[in-house]
Amino acid sequence: MADPSSYRPRPGEIPDSPGVYRFRDEHRRVIYVGKAKSLRQRLANYFQDLANLHPRTRTMVTTAASVEWTVVSTEVEALQLEYSWIKEYDPRFNVKYRDDKSYPYLAVTMNEEFPRVQVMRGHKKKGVRYFGPYGHAWAIRDTVDLLLRVFPVRTCSAGVFKNAARTGRPCLLGYIGKCSAPCVERIAPEDHRELAEEFCDFMAGRTGTYLRRLERQMADAAEDMEYERAARLRDDIGALKKAMEKSAVVLADATDADLIAVAEDELEAAVQIFHVRGGRVRGQRGWVTDKVEEITTGALVEHALQQLYGEETGDAVPKEVLVPALPDPVEPVQQWLTERRGSGVSLRIPQRGDKKALMETVQRNAQQALVLHKTKRASDLTTRSRALEEIAEALDLDSAPLRIECYDISHLQGDDVVASMVVFEDGLARKSEYRRFQIKGFAGQDDVRSMHEVITRRFRRYLAEKERTGEWADGPDADAAEAAGAEKGADGRSLTDGPAAQADGEALVDGPALKDDDGRPRRFAYPPQLVVVDGGQPQVAAAQRALDELGIDDIAVCGLAKRLEEVWLPGDDDPVVLPRTSEGLYLLQRVRDEAHRFAITYQRAKRAKRFRSSPLDDVPGLGETRKQALIKHFGSVKKLRSATIDQICEVPGIGRKTAETVAVALARATPAAPAVNTATGEIMDDEDGAPETTADAPGEPVPAGTPDERRGQER
Repeated sequence: MADPSSYRPRPGEIPDSPGVYRFRDEHRRVIYVGKAKSLRQRLANYFQDLANLHPRTRTMVTTAASVEWTVVSTEVEALQLEYSWIKEYDPRFNVKYRDDKSYPYLAVTMNEEFPRVQVMRGHKKKGVRYFGPYGHAWAIRDTVDLLLRVFPVRTCSAGVFKNAARTGRPCLLGYIGKCSAPCVERIAPEDHRELAEEFCDFMAGRTGTYLRRLERQMADAAEDMEYERAARLRDDIGALKKAMEKSAVVLADATDADLIAVAEDELEAAVQIFHVRGGRVRGQRGWVTDKVEEITTGALVEHALQQLYGEETGDAVPKEVLVPALPDPVEPVQQWLTERRGSGVSLRIPQRGDKKALMETVQRNAQQALVLHKTKRASDLTTRSRALEEIAEALDLDSAPLRIECYDISHLQGDDVVASMVVFEDGLARKSEYRRFQIKGFAGQDDVRSMHEVITRRFRRYLAEKERTGEWADGPDADAAEAAGAEKGADGRSLTDGPAAQADGEALVDGPALKDDDGRPRRFAYPPQLVVVDGGQPQVAAAQRALDELGIDDIAVCGLAKRLEEVWLPGDDDPVVLPRTSEGLYLLQRVRDEAHRFAITYQRAKRAKRFRSSPLDDVPGLGETRKQALIKHFGSVKKLRSATIDQICEVPGIGRKTAETVAVALARATPAAPAVNTATGEIMDDEDGAPETTADAPGEPVPAGTPDERRGQER
């Protein structure tokens, strides 16, 4: 725990101007980002007597080890920079709203030649029009099913579309009139796009004009005695009105607005947003956050606006935003919203009438969401805390292991040996910190040796990071750690080099490789309090030996054996047996099972990739396009192998030099053994020379043996 006075800036050092500041911990991670109209006045509040600070603010300043700031010219720039840094660094002490679910949107892919209507979740894509969010995906599908009668826009996937175009037969929707079947050219691309535009206009709330037009067409058809067409139009009007009834009118003046309500207590806050378009509620979403510092309702609203509109532009930002309290000051936030929309945005508190009544409804939803969240969260927090305390007590640790890393080895009869590392912080999985390894120090099956190699590589990288960032203690320990950090990998390269990390087999998961400066998380930079290995006494001994060889003595190690769920400690002849009802044992099982899942997924992917390989992969300068052209021309690798150089040159894009290279490579390659049907023993004559595959695991061969035997072979 740091003393804030140890890193407090000197008097007069902090400028009295707008800016954004960052607090960093001892590992240089950014733990808090804030903005201020006056940096000097704002930062002075953090360096007062600790007894006067809010408990969470006190925790933040004692966790921090330094503070820095960036001066900007206006408060709007400070708001933009604060949002960018919070998104980039993900500081643990900042207010971060957590979606209580991944809300589905109705999306129309206007960036495609034939726009498609579908349900989408996650990040928004450029060129796609979104409507919602909706509470449930089935609500979108019900609405779309009604509207397809009037707007028969394509809803099929790219694969189904291409297959229909190839066969010349549309899917079922094309036959029953709920798709205009652009796949078989029943409608021109420009007419289909116009149909998609009309669909979007209707979803955007411009319904009256279209309904009146259909009613006129129905009347004209009846007058011309085209009764079948009139009946069809009547049913279309009924379908549209039924779809409109699903979202009742709440604001009579066809307002476009977002209503934001906040329900809070001392620890947490819940936010509810109603999206009103054309006077109708088109979507709803809810967020919950921990209040990590003393914060006003206006500040919570400001953070909600940042998260809600930080990535939006144009019409996605409505003309009117109604809130329960205004940020202080309100002008920079309103100007920021106006810049994102490209025109004026009204940010205000509703005072009377329909808008105030609707705001009360949104407020009730926020209050109910907070109550529901606290009911779930209280049990969850209590259980996780009890689990960590039980683990600390059972393993005789000084404190609860807030960061746990678990390692598992996976292979199939000694082939494709890989390992996984999963991370749990505060009892929850932190997938951005997961890592995976290829075992390269030796060949064959040896789980104990593999575990030793993985632990050595992981913590050698940790020591190298400490050396590079200067986090060394003075004295002889520093020399020992420096020597350990300078060790070489199995290929002789220094592990302090950045590129060696990827070449060494460690891979980042769930995101791009992060830079290792400016507070961003670094690979293998942070030590756990507890290392868990999947296995018994031999694996635990190997892990402890690896740590001892590196001179690391402040990290606890244990193993969890699958058979009896026993917890093994280094050097102990008898395991620690936790009660079957223990929350600590349950948490260790979850960590172990997650490591196993992650390892076996990686191992299967490597195995599938190896079996999908082709002799053409080794031909230098031959890309995927020309490989496909060769296979398409000859039909199989077997026929390509028997072709002459002149015949290979007939393939478009293949010159004589490339043809000679292909012929030489195929001549040197050993033809693959024929695949065997394990059920009948029949030899399958696959012309491509590829192993037979199953529908359950595309591209993976079926090992011999019963399912139970195969599960025993695969770890």
